[in-house]
Amino acid sequence: MQDDHGATVYVVDDDASVRKASERLFKSVGLKVELFSSAREFLEYRCADVPGCLVLDIRMPGIGGLELQQELQRANVDVPIVFMSAHGDIPMTVRAMKAGAVDFLPKSVSEQTLLDAVQEAIERHTQTRAEAAELARLRERLDALTPREREVMSLVVAGLLNKQIAKRLGITETTVKLHRRHVMEKTGVDSVAELVQLAERTAFSVPKG
Repeated sequence: MQDDHGATVYVVDDDASVRKASERLFKSVGLKVELFSSAREFLEYRCADVPGCLVLDIRMPGIGGLELQQELQRANVDVPIVFMSAHGDIPMTVRAMKAGAVDFLPKSVSEQTLLDAVQEAIERHTQTRAEAAELARLRERLDALTPREREVMSLVVAGLLNKQIAKRLGITETTVKLHRRHVMEKTGVDSVAELVQLAERTAFSVPKG
């Protein structure tokens, strides 16, 4: 396992011995580690803008692991979670996994199994972060379009021909072609097919009004 662009493991567990053992394990493979003795302490912490993984105890005083998972979802914090528990049961596991946990492991699990789960979580987070960054770049390109260019784009994506678009918008075909060229240049695509894909990926829509 390698440190993936400063990847950080956040360990939340009320047992100091577990925190210490986890820190030793994750640092031994080059990962950064942050330790927290409670869910509340983690909620008050601002995670670094790097790929990461939350290794989370299921049962703790105050806010438990499942409750923390819900809190993070409500706050749109997307750090993937590997649950650890000495008291896990099937309903608890199902609930955690349905809510998006990467894994649910007993505290007696081998170090390698834990490391594998954490690596999977970090790789997943790296991928989702890259996809989110790409989506943000695509939406920035769309934001550069004028209202008329957005209208033309929506009709192009819908499959209308230039003459149909011209009639629909009450403009000339020459003007439609000009807007289409601007749309292609600003969005950085080379074909209508790519424009359709861009629209689908960004949930493109034309503002009303």
